[in-house]
Amino acid sequence: MNITINGTGLTLADVIAVAYHQKRVTIADEAWEKVERARAFVEQIIAENRVVYGITTGFGKFSEVSISADATEELQRNLIRSHACGVGQPFPAEVVRTIMLLRANALVQGHSGVRRATLELLLDMLNNDIHPVIPEQGSVGASGDLCPLAHLVLVMIGEGQAETGGQVMDGGAALARHGLKPISLGAKEGLALINGTQMMNAVGALALHKAQLLAKTADIAAALSWEGLRGTDAAYDAKVHALRPHAGQSKVASNMRRLVAGSAIRQSHLNCPKVQDAYSLRCVPQVHGAGRDALSYVAHVINTEMNSVTDNPLLFPEQGEVISGGNFHGQPLALALDFLGIALSEWANISERRTERLVNPALSGLPAFLTAGGGLNSGMMIAQYTAAALVSENKVLAHPACVDSIPTSANQEDHVSMGSIAARKAARIAEHLASVLAIEVMAACQGIEFCRPHQPGVGTGAAYQAVRAEVAPLMEDRPLYTDIAKLTNLVASGRLLQAVEDAIGALD
Repeated sequence: MNITINGTGLTLADVIAVAYHQKRVTIADEAWEKVERARAFVEQIIAENRVVYGITTGFGKFSEVSISADATEELQRNLIRSHACGVGQPFPAEVVRTIMLLRANALVQGHSGVRRATLELLLDMLNNDIHPVIPEQGSVGASGDLCPLAHLVLVMIGEGQAETGGQVMDGGAALARHGLKPISLGAKEGLALINGTQMMNAVGALALHKAQLLAKTADIAAALSWEGLRGTDAAYDAKVHALRPHAGQSKVASNMRRLVAGSAIRQSHLNCPKVQDAYSLRCVPQVHGAGRDALSYVAHVINTEMNSVTDNPLLFPEQGEVISGGNFHGQPLALALDFLGIALSEWANISERRTERLVNPALSGLPAFLTAGGGLNSGMMIAQYTAAALVSENKVLAHPACVDSIPTSANQEDHVSMGSIAARKAARIAEHLASVLAIEVMAACQGIEFCRPHQPGVGTGAAYQAVRAEVAPLMEDRPLYTDIAKLTNLVASGRLLQAVEDAIGALD
């Protein structure tokens, strides 16, 4: 089934369908009417020779330079060429696809003034898997993501580079391979195509999707550690969390109760002298839950931005107005995505602490480093080092990007958001979190081996079986990097979560 866009109804689920599953995208009829009405207004402005920023003038600091009608096409082409100066590794295809989808969704609201043919080419590229090569670095999140979006538009005018069919080639050749032709940009089109927040929004949306999956998986990892460390479930009692009714906290406490329900390991030490667990177990609902609440805020911002018009100037054909504003500024996303990175970092922080408890015999009551042959074998000693290294790197990455601003465009753009950097950092932290959780899951399941013959709960038991389908118990030392890689994939792909939810139903 196609994803039909109208500018205001796009969801994160739609984004995932297009980014990862190559769903085709179409434009609603009523949106086409708005697009054509806005384009007619642009043509009217040109015919009346009105002075309007970006239509009959230069850009940025050159906004006071008038441009004649016969130079319009050259103006727009030069804009794209001059702004395509990104560096670094290219974004993966799923990010590029999301950028294209989000840019189209903003343009179809009818406040940007692009031609129908221009939008059709953008969607034809998306639907034919023509992915412009867009370097990751170069945006300061001021007039949106000018630099990365310019690399996208280069391909639309037959320049730059694109990947299609597994090959990278010149943009014009990529279009020709699919029977498409480059366009010549009309008045305002170049500016409309690159003046927006779609790069940071795209990276942020995909990072949010990963974070939502990892949020539930973090609960699973914590529950496995709870089993291996023979914890108490008293701290997850619903009565406790009713007295501090943060939504995320209550959801996580509920998940923990469901995950460990039926645990024979818990029954085996009901009368032990231990009164309470360390914070990394006892405060799972409070710490994980606070991150959940952060995700709710981030999701609201991401969804709002996906369905917003973020270029400049904005056209209001019904009122006959053109207004130069600041919807391109990335500050809403920058703040939210810095918050996302911080939340993800905290899940990794507390996960690593649980891993440390598992491998430390002074804290766990388990064999040192989870090996029965300590001395001859080092067990999972260095796996905890790896988690610590990732967590430390996350702490650097979690420093907010949005608190920095370097003026650009001869100080015309004297405050910038750095939202693109916030987005990229959050995405990187999400990758690290998947590996940190994988290490915890590996250690926790090894801890459970030493609790035999007692069995874990239904939810934790399903997780244990999913892990053991990938990696065997550690009987003697072996290179653990392959185990960690397999379990990182199990975590990041959602397969571990799916195995648990198949057993106990959907987690909150």
